[in-house]
Amino acid sequence: MPPLSNPSRHYDAVIFDLLTALLDSWTLWNRVAGSEEAGLRWRREYLVLTYEAGAYRPYEDIVRDAAMNTDISASTADTLLNSWGSLALWPEAKQVLDKLRKRVPVGIATNSSDRLAEIAVRAAGGRFAAVATAESAGFYKPRPEPYQQAIERLGVPPNRILFVAGSAADVPGATGVGMTVYWHNRMNLPPVDDVSPRYTEGLLSPLLDLV
Repeated sequence: MPPLSNPSRHYDAVIFDLLTALLDSWTLWNRVAGSEEAGLRWRREYLVLTYEAGAYRPYEDIVRDAAMNTDISASTADTLLNSWGSLALWPEAKQVLDKLRKRVPVGIATNSSDRLAEIAVRAAGGRFAAVATAESAGFYKPRPEPYQQAIERLGVPPNRILFVAGSAADVPGATGVGMTVYWHNRMNLPPVDDVSPRYTEGLLSPLLDLV
């Protein structure tokens, strides 16, 4: 049975973007690429390809295509994929998650394959009430399907869910399905479209004042 709405709380559930909002994937990409500049160039191309993909095609292929499009070798892309288990939470994330889980269900919506999502969820400590992937939803964010799958698996109305975005495109994507957005904009990324999040912070700790 879905949790009853609690008027003393702003939200009854939280859904995180996994690879940017909750995990520090930036450090891994930059390390494997050999520099921050190369990692950023590769990552930007990967984001463009996922946002343009629409219907799901293998996530691993998109990572490799983005590498080739930015003059990064296929072997480097394979090194990244084989290093997925070394993804780490942002420094304050574990404490925030531990406290949030005592208050509300916590879920994940990620642009990832099922296999890599399973690895990344373990890196994030597991124990999520719902996990939705681009592969299982059939489409990449910011299409609505991954968000909707996470919402359905949590069983909480979208207007009672706080979505924690990491990438700029998650802001209009999650807003479009009726969730309030907290943009964990740790890297000071520029916004996309003209949709503003309800909250923008450089850390995850302020979530504890909202949920």
